[in-house]
Amino acid sequence: MITKFKNLVRLEEYNQDGYSKGNSSFVILAWWFIQATLFRFSLHNMYGWRNFLIGLFGANIGQGVKIRSSAKFTYPWKVTIGDYSWIGDNVQFYSLDEIRIGANCVVSQESYLCTGSHNTKDPHFGLITKPIVIKDGAWVASDVFVYPGVTINEMAVVAARSTVIKDIPANEVHAGSPAKYVKKRFEEDELL
Repeated sequence: MITKFKNLVRLEEYNQDGYSKGNSSFVILAWWFIQATLFRFSLHNMYGWRNFLIGLFGANIGQGVKIRSSAKFTYPWKVTIGDYSWIGDNVQFYSLDEIRIGANCVVSQESYLCTGSHNTKDPHFGLITKPIVIKDGAWVASDVFVYPGVTINEMAVVAARSTVIKDIPANEVHAGSPAKYVKKRFEEDELL
């Protein structure tokens, strides 16, 4: 059965010629070293230190941001995090493309923000990247997977262990795999 499909995928011909990592190999390796040492082994409350380190590598980090030491960033120069947002333990920023987090957002532990995938019909498995946007006041709860190209709008909530494959409207709670509408986060009278 496998033999009839054997020529449909040719990974030996895969390349990333059209993709820009946004920095030199030296800078990428330097970041990965810093992230694995000075960033990772900093004490729990050393948020300013971690913000400084990631900022040195081009991340745009707002005031009062709290990033846990176990969070990981592939390319920090493609990341923006707004004022007073929180990034939990073991959050993965697979930032092959831009990831923009608004102000007062929470991205809880074990969540994975994935900006890259592959063309499933391309025999060479071509790389596809799309940005992720999480707008002001949104909450991405524990262990959520966010697909490339998704926008989670203002005050939206994605429940724990959900998979987000499409945009989440403002002020809505979504849950499940794939995430579906559950309820409004705030009622109209609470928004006044």
